[in-house]
Amino acid sequence: MPTQISKSDDLQGATPTNQWWSSLVWENYSQNLFPHPLGMVCHSGGLAVSYPGAGIDGRSGNIMGSGVSTTGDFVIGHSEVSSFPSSKLGGYSAWFVTADFTQDSAQLQTSFGHGSPYVFGKIKGGNPQLTFSDKPVVWQGKEGDSVLGVTVRGSHYALFGSKGSKWTGLDGSKWTNEKSKGYFSIALLPDKETKTFSLFKKHAHNHVTHTSVVYKPLNGTLKTAYQIETKAMEGSGAGTIFALYPHQWKYSEAALTGQEYRSVRGAMKIATGAGFSTAVPIQGLLPMLPAEGIADRARMLDYLKKEAANQTTEYKDTYWEGKHLGKLATLSGIAEMLGEKKLQEVFVDEIRTRLENWFTASQGEQTPLFYYNKTWGTLIGNKPSYGSADQLNDHHFHYGYFIRAAGEVARLDPAWAKKWGPMVNLVIRDIASIKKDDPMFPRLRCFDLYAGHSWASGHAKFADGNNQESSSESMNAWYGLMLWGEATGDTALRDTGIFLYNTERTAVEEYWFDVSGTNFPKDFPNVALGMIWGGKGAFATWFSGDIDCIHGINWLPFTPASIYMGRFPDYVKKNHDRIVEKREKGNDYNNGWGDLVVMFNALNDPQMAAKYIDENPSCSLEGGNTHAFMYHWIHTLDRLGRNDSGIISTHPFTNIYLKGGKKTYAAYNFQNKPLVVRFSDGFKMTAKPGTLTVVPSGK
Repeated sequence: MPTQISKSDDLQGATPTNQWWSSLVWENYSQNLFPHPLGMVCHSGGLAVSYPGAGIDGRSGNIMGSGVSTTGDFVIGHSEVSSFPSSKLGGYSAWFVTADFTQDSAQLQTSFGHGSPYVFGKIKGGNPQLTFSDKPVVWQGKEGDSVLGVTVRGSHYALFGSKGSKWTGLDGSKWTNEKSKGYFSIALLPDKETKTFSLFKKHAHNHVTHTSVVYKPLNGTLKTAYQIETKAMEGSGAGTIFALYPHQWKYSEAALTGQEYRSVRGAMKIATGAGFSTAVPIQGLLPMLPAEGIADRARMLDYLKKEAANQTTEYKDTYWEGKHLGKLATLSGIAEMLGEKKLQEVFVDEIRTRLENWFTASQGEQTPLFYYNKTWGTLIGNKPSYGSADQLNDHHFHYGYFIRAAGEVARLDPAWAKKWGPMVNLVIRDIASIKKDDPMFPRLRCFDLYAGHSWASGHAKFADGNNQESSSESMNAWYGLMLWGEATGDTALRDTGIFLYNTERTAVEEYWFDVSGTNFPKDFPNVALGMIWGGKGAFATWFSGDIDCIHGINWLPFTPASIYMGRFPDYVKKNHDRIVEKREKGNDYNNGWGDLVVMFNALNDPQMAAKYIDENPSCSLEGGNTHAFMYHWIHTLDRLGRNDSGIISTHPFTNIYLKGGKKTYAAYNFQNKPLVVRFSDGFKMTAKPGTLTVVPSGK
């Protein structure tokens, strides 16, 4: 990885990676950036700006926007500079970023962010200059005015110079904002109506200076406030204009204007002010599934004994080691529900041994261990894989397994958690530091606070921006945070896990799955995406074109936390049926990742899944799966019912199952005293200390 970071000298602390704008700090300029609704790219001429939502097309089987180019709809440049030597990160907040261009005493500073239709500019040593790719049509104002409305390549923009400045050169392709007072802004407009232009003009010189997110889970609801601070460059106005993604406006009571932008994520709806808030129902989770899901004790015991006999002393790379640790954590919970403490000890002891080896570095040792890279402020596991060391890729995927496994040991062995907690917390801080001023790591490295999901690439050096494939492995990491935080009494970390898990859940439902059918283009022929990119949605993976993999990479690893995928059973059926229609061997599941297809379908049709596993007790498995958990998962859903997502509770570690009109409530209590749990349907139960309590409602 580079030894130099492209950022301003006055920016202190660990530099964020794995963000939509990360190429800005990895490269001399940047790759294409997709904050939405705008798109842009930094290059020697300045900042090229486009509207990728101008053309959304799903006919290829992928969701494509109209893209970003170095000419864009126009390039924001400097009247006295023809070529900047570089662009640098000048500052950032939760979802806004500043790109600085400097040559000697000439400076151009551009600020932009998620949801904002504005690019805010500051300039020294000259005047703002726009170079248009096509001849603009001026429909508001004229040569010499400080404010103009123009249409370029079918997209509408407003150009706001400072008071007393004037736009000149309108008969050509290069326009200059002469007599600038050192600030300006450009806005993408949803239309060219007079009232729209006036609204955007009202907020044009309220430059966004800071953005932040504050979250609080309370009695089953995650409340999140998205806050925007502005500085009035003219007058005394406040607030700005912003656009909400579907995962936001569907859970918000923000006053919307009725206008919207198009994006590859669906409609972005416009609001004004100093921010907005959302209220998302919390999906309850369990550390293990109920004993009631073990239909045949002897068969399950046989499964567990075979797994216990498969212990290995080999240490793999961080990803495959993580998957092995994930298996052991799941098997531990099954053994506990089976009442087989000795078998559980086998699994937990192996977790301890393996984690302690990773957490300890001896003189001359190369692997397995973690080491700290001070330049980039990151913890790297050795052996790395899939670019986790040189590109800082996938840390939340890999380390999430380690954290979840540590959470399982902490649940059972507080003394171990206390001894090894500093190392576990170090791993956590690499992917999800909750400290705003952490000297070693950036805050929430992988998570995009406004887009609502994580990004996998450390550098985002792609024409389509950053990307994430396995949303489910991201969810697994946040599950691990919840478990570790609760088991160790770290409520701040637990609540961060709740925030990350439930926010990303809504993003998965909207962008990977489109469960309500409102976001994918009408001409898009598929029912899910394999990868989300900044500039597109891809029905693909990095490693395979097989349909099981394209769908299944966003399901694995199946754990008790995978219950979130069953919140919309009708969508589960649509997804499953399409896979069976397209896969080479149809409903013969004993091949490929057929085990995962069956487990996913169990969220809607557990009876079908139970029939399959009972008839195929030794079916083929994806590498991170086990027959033991497949059996437990399917029979829990078959015997107790599907996930009842309409009910929330006062405790985050619950599940509610619904079968034949009858509900079953399950709650895990980490405390050493009884816990009263209340549910939104009026049901109340007392969870026993240190165990999973299951209560049928009888109705």
